[in-house]
Amino acid sequence: MNIQTFLGGLLLASALLQTTGAQAQTVPPPSRALILYDAPQGLYQKYGFATSILLRNLLGHFNTSSISMMPVEKYTAGAINNYDVIFYVGTTYDNPIPKGFLSDIDANLKLTTPKSVVWFKYNLWQIAWDTANYSFTGSTGITFTGLKGFNSPPSNTNQKPGFYDTVSYKGQSMVKYYYYNSATGTVNADPDVGATAVATPAQSLVSISNSGNTTAPVLPYVVKSKNFWYFADNPFSFIGPRDRYLVFADLLHDIMGQDHPTQHLALVRLEDVNAGSTTASMKSLTNYMAGIPKPAAGVPTPIPFAIATIPHYRDPYGEYNGGIAENIPMSQATNLKNALIYARDHGGSIVQHGWTHQSDDPVFKNSINGVSGEDYEFWNNANNTPMPNENGSTAWSTNRMDQGLKELNNAGFTPFAWEAPHYQSSSFSIKSNVAMYKKVYGRVVYYTADIPDLKGTSGVYDYAVGQVFPYVIYNDYYGQYVIPENLGNIEHKVICSYCTDYLPSDLILNAKYALTVRDGYASFFFHPYLLEPESTNLGVNGMQDFRDIITGITKLGYKWAAPNLQ
Repeated sequence: MNIQTFLGGLLLASALLQTTGAQAQTVPPPSRALILYDAPQGLYQKYGFATSILLRNLLGHFNTSSISMMPVEKYTAGAINNYDVIFYVGTTYDNPIPKGFLSDIDANLKLTTPKSVVWFKYNLWQIAWDTANYSFTGSTGITFTGLKGFNSPPSNTNQKPGFYDTVSYKGQSMVKYYYYNSATGTVNADPDVGATAVATPAQSLVSISNSGNTTAPVLPYVVKSKNFWYFADNPFSFIGPRDRYLVFADLLHDIMGQDHPTQHLALVRLEDVNAGSTTASMKSLTNYMAGIPKPAAGVPTPIPFAIATIPHYRDPYGEYNGGIAENIPMSQATNLKNALIYARDHGGSIVQHGWTHQSDDPVFKNSINGVSGEDYEFWNNANNTPMPNENGSTAWSTNRMDQGLKELNNAGFTPFAWEAPHYQSSSFSIKSNVAMYKKVYGRVVYYTADIPDLKGTSGVYDYAVGQVFPYVIYNDYYGQYVIPENLGNIEHKVICSYCTDYLPSDLILNAKYALTVRDGYASFFFHPYLLEPESTNLGVNGMQDFRDIITGITKLGYKWAAPNLQ
């Protein structure tokens, strides 16, 4: 896969690892968590639910006995007493919040040891400004002063007006995503932030500044008073590897009262390995990680690694074979088997990466070419819908996964995890892989419906939301154990016409940002085809790229870990 295919943030789809030297720590008691989200009537009623799924996933990194999700509109007075931590995700401006919830929050703030409450972005004014019924500012020291948005309206003559977009945390500036489409006049951004002023006992833990207006005052981004936390925006919108999303991922340890040791582990995965991969490229990469010959000073060996393997290669339209179809099962892929055996004997572990990583459907070809490694397998990318073969059940996807697993097993390989082709699959195929594998490796796309109406033809938009994880998720929304991949991969536009250059320096910078999370990973993947003649003839030095990434991540202080031990 290439990382550009992944839904890297909250998008409207229609438009314990074994470590050395770690101190044993007492496991804190499990927490009961409640996530409340806005669910107003209309097209966008599932937006808050989509955000809550992403929040719920991060909670899967912690010891929880229960995680409940419900529309804030359905909250009943006193429900706060059933939970240890309460999150309110304010995604809809001025969405009416039940008085029972506001009263419970107000009463909780007056306790000597209040429950932890986390409030995101909108609607804090409904409790902060209602001084007749609540004593929010008196209890917390937090004064809500209003919302801040764009400095001026974006337009073709003013395409970058600026807003509060730069969050400073642990020495890193995390800039919020912004894109203006001059052809349509539309903006992709989330500019609104809640402005607050703090006094004892409140404190501003993290700040946000306005890069488009240097005279604008720096504002608090994260405010804490006793056990009440306020995040000035929705950290799940347009998430990425250098985004303020990492701030929340790190502070969640403190919110949950479950601090994890500071340790930074690195993972590497060879991607899209199939019958078309050359033994030479695989051996070169394997030897480097095994220390054959001894690498340059500063690179530890051996480095354990994963191999995302496509068991069955298909090129049904002869895209790379002169118009003649190719079909190579694992049983006939002698070079692939030899390369995998050599890699396995030198520290490699197998991940099942689909069955064929493509679709033979002649109608849509998934918008690409039907070739293994390039095409989608468990998602109709042409129409942005589940595959028609699924028919609302797991039978079709289970059969494909099982066929691929059998080919790997018959060749003598036992994969330790599953990776969805292009990280994209339907909820039905995810349910299939949960039944077959305890672990998945990579990023995941989540849905607000099993059969989503992504165009909103029913009057309500469903959402497909992609998430990158900075650490292991032991239990996500679908019940998956997720091994993270958070740095991305090398891309060269001379090879991929629709890509932009994404180079070793970019991945290393991503790894530097990941250090802001106390137990953040540096996990990337690499395509062996970057070492093959088709790439080197275009001037790409894939082996040097690979060395640079390994060396750069190592210099940052990360320790290379075996993904199959997690």
